Amino acid sequence: MERRAQWPLAVLVLAAVALAALSACGQVVHSGLPLERAAVADPTTTSASTTTTLPPPTTTSPPPPPSTAPNPRPAVTAAPRVATKPAAPHHPLPGGVAAYTGFGTWVDVFDWTNQWTNGHPTVGTADADRMANLGVQTMYIQAARIDGPNGVAEPDRLNALIARAHAHGIRVVVWYLPTLTDVNADLSRLVAISQLNAEGIAVDIESREVSDPAERSRRLVDLSNRLRAALPGRAIGAIVFPPTGMEVINPSYWPGFPWAGIAPDYDVWLPMAYWTGRDPASGWHDGYNYVLDNVRRTRNDLHDQSAPVHPIGGIADSATVAEVAGMVRAVAATGSIGGSLYDYHTTTSDMWSAMLPLRR
Repeated sequence: MERRAQWPLAVLVLAAVALAALSACGQVVHSGLPLERAAVADPTTTSASTTTTLPPPTTTSPPPPPSTAPNPRPAVTAAPRVATKPAAPHHPLPGGVAAYTGFGTWVDVFDWTNQWTNGHPTVGTADADRMANLGVQTMYIQAARIDGPNGVAEPDRLNALIARAHAHGIRVVVWYLPTLTDVNADLSRLVAISQLNAEGIAVDIESREVSDPAERSRRLVDLSNRLRAALPGRAIGAIVFPPTGMEVINPSYWPGFPWAGIAPDYDVWLPMAYWTGRDPASGWHDGYNYVLDNVRRTRNDLHDQSAPVHPIGGIADSATVAEVAGMVRAVAATGSIGGSLYDYHTTTSDMWSAMLPLRR
């Protein structure tokens, strides 16, 4: 979910080395996108010896799974537990699944913090006023990062943003991107941000820093199970990598993604349906088709056609107004509970108008 800010020279050198490694693995990375979102930008299915171009998609729903019975939960060997306690009673604006409904927008630490903007944040409390004028109903804001404090990032500044949003009746969902390299550290940050005065909390599930897919899945199930146990009664969102990307475009991205293992732990599913990373020749560079297919696949993978889904479109600075309007139509066509575009800072005025039908 994160965008990249300007970095010191040493970091840029390391990034160049990482990009070269990705290219050597046959992945296409577009420099204008965050690495987390660009990893499956190549609209081809690859194998050891061949590259097959996919046909354009149709709006026909993928075939249903052979059985509606849930798959057995994979066995999980729990990592050492951290000391956690259930979240305190929480009574701000209406929360639960309702926090994820309607018209949303996204803010990451490269916009609102001092630490990750070199002291020059582009989003402040006045932007909550602007969001209200634009019709936004939920602000999704990154509240911690693995390379930041062991807890909430810049709590004074963040709490001021949340309070200003609430003053306008805007709901807030805080989110965090776990790397799964240290499940205890990830859980600690998630529990910490859950104590903020926000209506929802979401987990950004996309990191591949744990290279082995089976171990990555095991750790994700462990983290998700433990987070659910730590936050009984809270509505938790899963920001998932788009299943069309994992299953059709690049099956090597996360083979064996543990849908069954994490399904009981999340209440809302937010697939990152960023059509802007798709090659136009593939047929997937389309706000309607790509969002539609990802919502349908998400529900099929969960074996739950009524699962609450809130697709995220984007990325805004690479999208057109017509594509955004297509996303809005796909939200309606799939009966999704809401929709949003990544991210606030790069959304243009005509795109805001095109998204107004997302309001509930």
